[in-house]
Amino acid sequence: MEELLQSLRQISLASTALRMALAILFGGLIGIEREQQRHPAGFRTYMLVCLGAATTMMLSQYEYLMLTTRWAEAQEAVGAVTDVTRIGAQVINGVGFLGAGTILVTSRREVKGAITAAGLWASACMGLAIGAGFYECTVVGFLLILACVKVFPKVESFLVSSSRNLSLYVEPRSMQDISAVTARIKAHHIEVYDIELEKNRAGDGLGAVYTLRLPKRTAHAQAIAALSEMECIRCINEL
Repeated sequence: MEELLQSLRQISLASTALRMALAILFGGLIGIEREQQRHPAGFRTYMLVCLGAATTMMLSQYEYLMLTTRWAEAQEAVGAVTDVTRIGAQVINGVGFLGAGTILVTSRREVKGAITAAGLWASACMGLAIGAGFYECTVVGFLLILACVKVFPKVESFLVSSSRNLSLYVEPRSMQDISAVTARIKAHHIEVYDIELEKNRAGDGLGAVYTLRLPKRTAHAQAIAALSEMECIRCINEL
């Protein structure tokens, strides 16, 4: 097994084909999950990012190999000193710009696309490992990245729902209703840390962002349900 891995770490047609196939496979599998969740970057995006990173790393390896063998005399004659391993580092910077384009802040101050951007960056890093022929790291990294985007959201949802801190976006029907909403919150023994007023999404009124601290054994759903019963509230969302 070790001999097979060592042979696949060499620069050859079989090794190159395997690395590119793994980049398309693993990158595409992560992208499929994002595609199913209707996120900005999906199947083809992840596939291309991972493939591009793997190709860049293989290019670094190829240039290093050539500069130390066939091109060694030419390099000495010119007197140039080149660190070809820096090419892979530029992939991380380039993907950073791509990932930033997927992050949006909505009118309700919700950050969308951060997980997609982080997934693109991790996919690029995985592609670099594939391109370098670091197969052990590739397999473990792929499984962990897939777990982060597929399994861990359920753990995150549980932790968030059981937290005593709660941020709510509330749209009252008028400015005068803010005091009534605040009084209703305090009546349920909920601490109000902060209230920020802003224009609502329609632009025809105000919205309020409440930062709250719930009492013990009070679920997020219970607090939201208590406020939803008020007729003076247009809509309410957890941030």
